[in-house]
Amino acid sequence: MGFLRRLWGYITQLFKTTAERAMDPEIEIEQAISEARKRDQALRNQAAKVVAHRVQLESKIEKAAEDVGEAREMAKKSLLKAEESSVAGDAEGVEKWTRTAQSLAMKLQASESNLDSLKGQYQTAMDQAEKAKSAVSQNALRVQELAAKRLELLGSLEQAKMQESVNKAVESMSATMEDEVPSLERVEEKIASRKASAMAHAELREATPEGAESELREAVSLAKADDKLAELKAELGIA
Repeated sequence: MGFLRRLWGYITQLFKTTAERAMDPEIEIEQAISEARKRDQALRNQAAKVVAHRVQLESKIEKAAEDVGEAREMAKKSLLKAEESSVAGDAEGVEKWTRTAQSLAMKLQASESNLDSLKGQYQTAMDQAEKAKSAVSQNALRVQELAAKRLELLGSLEQAKMQESVNKAVESMSATMEDEVPSLERVEEKIASRKASAMAHAELREATPEGAESELREAVSLAKADDKLAELKAELGIA
């Protein structure tokens, strides 16, 4: 079982390595920037929820403050009513407005407690919203840097492709010249070989009777030419 697990891990890693090597750099660049933009959008969505929570708390705090103010004013009015009833000797009215004032006082206490709790939550929400906005800002900057890096990498990739194309053309030309065009050394060797062959044939020809006869005829022809030149000089009076 352990051997099979190691073998499977090896095959997986080999496939991953092969796939990475086969991946087009331009596709990898586009995938990287696409993933960065997706993460940026996800971060913005989360940050929006955090900021929205802060905005909701602001509305709740405003409403809770209104409830506190209303409960306070109503409790005060109930106490005044109870005082008026006491002055008028209305025992029933005193009891009624006193109970109302007590109920409103309990409501006021609960409203103030709720307001204090909301204020604490709001402070936390404020901190979280600031951190969320800062995170969005920093990540947006990173995305911009990636976009700029993408342009740089694409430019470098294009240059690399052009250089590879030039290299292939040069290699093709070199291979063609090596295969089809004879080198100067080989040409020189061929000329020297032909010259040596010609000289050898001439030397062999001179060693044959035909060669000797030809040489003799050439000598006779030269002698006759010399006699003719002497005759012409005599006619011209040239010594």
